[in-house]
Amino acid sequence: MHVAFIATDPSEAHGWSNHARDLIGALIANDVQITLITSRNAAPSALPNVAFRRLLPSLTVPSRLLSLRLLAANWAVRRATRHADLVHILAEPYALSALLTPKPLIVTAHGTYLPQTAQRKVFGASYRHLYRRARIICVSRYTERRVRAVLPQAQTQVIPNGVDLARFARPASAAVSKRAPTVLSVGQIKPRKGFLEIVEAMALVRAQIPEAEAVFIGDPQGDPRYVARLRERIAALGLQEAVRLLGRLPEPELLAWYAAADVFALHSLNQGESFEGFGLVYLEASAAGLPVVGTRDCGAEDAIRHGETGFLVSQGDVPGLAEALVRLLRDSELRKRLGAAGRAFAAQHSWEAAAQQVLQCYQGTFHGMTL
Repeated sequence: MHVAFIATDPSEAHGWSNHARDLIGALIANDVQITLITSRNAAPSALPNVAFRRLLPSLTVPSRLLSLRLLAANWAVRRATRHADLVHILAEPYALSALLTPKPLIVTAHGTYLPQTAQRKVFGASYRHLYRRARIICVSRYTERRVRAVLPQAQTQVIPNGVDLARFARPASAAVSKRAPTVLSVGQIKPRKGFLEIVEAMALVRAQIPEAEAVFIGDPQGDPRYVARLRERIAALGLQEAVRLLGRLPEPELLAWYAAADVFALHSLNQGESFEGFGLVYLEASAAGLPVVGTRDCGAEDAIRHGETGFLVSQGDVPGLAEALVRLLRDSELRKRLGAAGRAFAAQHSWEAAAQQVLQCYQGTFHGMTL
């Protein structure tokens, strides 16, 4: 089988690219021939046996007239996919570059971007036309509901994200300065990830566990004003020594914090059209053996088994978040039980398992089956 992927540069460190790299790697292991159509500035890749076609504008570097540039790439994309059996789009905005391909189409809906692009005023009709032709893989049941709310007739299937289990099975190779019972949060520092709510919850947690700390790891450059608000609130609550913003860390240090922390929490929030499509960090924390705390009414509902691998609280419920954190920090046996269940749950979501489901989707496309 020969699949042409349309995806962001797999060497970059963000959700689209991580997903592309890991899924493509798992499919190569299943003898799938890969052509990767990606951004013109894509770096050399370590992916073996992949034919790169660097044809598209970057989605991660600001580009003027992005949609028009994608439309202009259609003939080049059609030529690049002519020998493929099907085309699989892994970054939703890139769908605009595949309008002319006659091949069967698969689109992965990671979350916000598919409903958002389908509702654009200028190019929404073009996106909707392609999405109606395609079979849409949704990374969670919540994402599927959001897709169907915009495209009621869409052919959808839920295939959760995979997790690199080996990454979290290796002993930590770096040392970190854990000083007390620690809540770990990993993600881009922006409002939708709910870091401010975790800060508010930590004030309540420390009223009961005065030594408790929180460690935030993630890129602070995306929303400087939000980061400033976060620092101001930390200072106002007197949490300067209790909440540490470490920024982006090298991989060994990041994995060391996963190994050292006691609890993982990320308070994902729906904001307008933006929402958490799955929340891979929850599954990664489970793979590391941590109990996890997330939110309801988003993709985290598929990444966390409430009461089994962690807890789900309502979005914006700071007292509920604090209660879950206190319960876990105080009960080492509960942490061990949920952490062990989390490891087992994560083991069911390897990239090999995800690749097998994707291959079944491909076969269904060839045979004209309704998903």
